[in-house]
Amino acid sequence: MTNIVLIEDNEQLQKYITEYLSAYGFETHVLQDYEKVLDTIGAVAPKLILLDITLPKFDGFYYLKLIRKHFTTPIIVISARSEESEQIRGIDMGADDYVTKPFSIGVLLAKINAVLRRTDQTANEINVGPLTLYSDTMRVKHKDISAELTKNEFRVLRVLMKNVSQIVTREQLLEELWDDTSFVDDNTLTVNMTRVKKKLAELGLGSAIQTKRGVGYVLDGTSSPDA
Repeated sequence: MTNIVLIEDNEQLQKYITEYLSAYGFETHVLQDYEKVLDTIGAVAPKLILLDITLPKFDGFYYLKLIRKHFTTPIIVISARSEESEQIRGIDMGADDYVTKPFSIGVLLAKINAVLRRTDQTANEINVGPLTLYSDTMRVKHKDISAELTKNEFRVLRVLMKNVSQIVTREQLLEELWDDTSFVDDNTLTVNMTRVKKKLAELGLGSAIQTKRGVGYVLDGTSSPDA
C-alpha cells in the first residue's frame, strides 16, 4: 500500500480521510505527536503528506517550512483558509497543491493521484529519512557523506528504498538486476548486496539492511538514529 502521513487535528476528518483512502489502496498514518513530525515522516517514509494549516501550537506553514528543510516528499495542504494569498503562500513555501475546506473527498483523491504521478515521472531522488539515493548520479548520501554506486548496486538499493520496511525477495531483486548484456545469477545478487551493505556501513548505516533467511532483505527505515 502507498503510505501517506496525515497532519490534521480534527478527529472526524482524520477518520473520514483515512477510511476513504484505505478503500483506494492508501495506508494513512495520522500524526500523533507534533513534537515528532520529522521523526514520524522519517520512520513512515510516506509517498505524500496531507497537511492542515490550523493546528495546535504552530500553524501548518511552520511545519511546511520545517518539513521542506529535511524532505522532498510531496505535500498537499488542506485548509479552511481559502484566500488566494494563503494559497500562494503555501505553494511558494513548497506545497505541491492546496485544497480548501470544505472539499470533496473525490477531488482530494484525484489531486493525490495527480501529484504522485508527477512525482513518479520527475523524481531524481528517493528519500528514507536522512538517506537519499540520487538517480541522475547513482550516488547515495547520508547526512553530509556520500558514496558512488555501480549500476547494479544502485538498482539493488533503489528497490529496497522504494519498499522500505518491507521484505524484498531475492526473486524481485534478481528481476531488477536482469540485463540482456550481462549474466545475472544468485551469486551476482549476493555480491552486489554485500557491496551495498558495505557502502551503507561506511555512511554510518551498518545495520540498515537486514537479511531474512530464505526469503530476502529488508531496509529498516528506523535503523539510523536520526531516521
